[in-house]
Amino acid sequence: MKFDCIIIGGGFSAMAAAIRLAHFGKKVCVCEKHYRLGGLNSWYSRNGFEIDSGLHAMTNFAKAKSSKSLPLKKLLRQLRIPYDALKLREQYTSKISFPNISLEFTNDFLYLVEDIADKFPDTIDLFLKFDEFVKNFNALNLSAPFTSAREIMTNKLKNSLLVDMLLCPLSYYGSAVENDMDFSQFTIMYKSIFHEGFSVPGNGIKSLLKVLTDRFTECGGKCINLKQEKIDGDKIIALNAGVKKIISKNEKVQAVELENGQILETDKILSSAGLNETKFLAKIPFKEEKNTLAFTESIAFLEKPLPNITNTIIFFNKEDNFHYERPSDAFNTASGVICFPKNYKFQDNDSIPETQIRITLLANYEKWAKLPKDDYDSLKKQLLSKSLSTATQVLDIDIPKHIFSDTFTPITINRFTGHFNGAIYGTPKKNKQGTTNLQGLFICGTDQGFLGITGAMLSGISMANMHILQ
Repeated sequence: MKFDCIIIGGGFSAMAAAIRLAHFGKKVCVCEKHYRLGGLNSWYSRNGFEIDSGLHAMTNFAKAKSSKSLPLKKLLRQLRIPYDALKLREQYTSKISFPNISLEFTNDFLYLVEDIADKFPDTIDLFLKFDEFVKNFNALNLSAPFTSAREIMTNKLKNSLLVDMLLCPLSYYGSAVENDMDFSQFTIMYKSIFHEGFSVPGNGIKSLLKVLTDRFTECGGKCINLKQEKIDGDKIIALNAGVKKIISKNEKVQAVELENGQILETDKILSSAGLNETKFLAKIPFKEEKNTLAFTESIAFLEKPLPNITNTIIFFNKEDNFHYERPSDAFNTASGVICFPKNYKFQDNDSIPETQIRITLLANYEKWAKLPKDDYDSLKKQLLSKSLSTATQVLDIDIPKHIFSDTFTPITINRFTGHFNGAIYGTPKKNKQGTTNLQGLFICGTDQGFLGITGAMLSGISMANMHILQ
């Protein structure tokens, strides 16, 4: 069978694109190399604990009766998914913590405005003008060149500390650029975090993935495991179906070859694997990037709840200036993210997470990649210890003993997502149009430029609309 479109990867951008194409009767096949959907944002079980991987929060929160123009509402309309199906639970408060000063924010933007007015009284008027500038900026111009967010912020806010504090959460939740962001991406992230806010599905990432797979099934599709079933049908999600290479002739896409040797024919491919990763599959020359940003995360399930901690997420920086860059060591505790997955407004019928703390730090892929296994395992133990010690320092409380822990490194990210160098946010230079050197080969997701779960799904939808449906 020849498909109208083959989608490489089974993350959220790929799933959204597949649903969108299935709506319009396109023959589509999603090829996911692992046995579970979600990519970076998925889940796994270990030692009796169920862990959401990747997800700290969904950005772009929108209430049921909020404006239809909000990104989440647009997304749900495009996928024909009812709002209530997501069972979104809002954050309490989150914090940006710097030496001797902090800012708190909720899903009500005025909360942040009031805190900035209190902490930065001489800058609040400039901030409000800057906010208006951001709201009116056309961030969806796909042909716009890279423009430094830090430079624009510095010129408009004239306060380096506030610039650093605002950049900290946006960088950790979406920047592939050291010490800066593209201003278009900045405005998208700024509005998604500060104006709209954080939430999680009431029953975790598994429930969100089920909503999407059920929607694909309603469109006439089915999900199979290629180790147990054959690709039989014209709307398929195939698990354990890694793509070995992209086949082309005369600069045009012809097919993909799977790792099991099977050939799937198509004229159009939408890849969520990453720009350089896709070029590698298609044998398109590319320049390998060594300075990509990578992260570690330590997850600890605690014996008892932390006292007096109501923040959902804390973005911390322990130095006078914020440095968002690849560390010279395997990891760096100078800044990072502390998440408390239980600190959302859950309801009684939700699967409320166990008491846990998650600590994310910047990392150096090459330092981890060079380690022999014994040294690698030893460094992971050091990472957990130093991460918990850092959290103790930032929170200024003693953290209870943990009954189970797990850690991931850039090596983990590379293994489960295929991203070169474990780069969660992909290449620093985004391809907003989603085009490549080959006719019929397009990208969506991280390297197209829309980030976060909501952004990833919007990327899949927009690229499907632009390149497959038109």
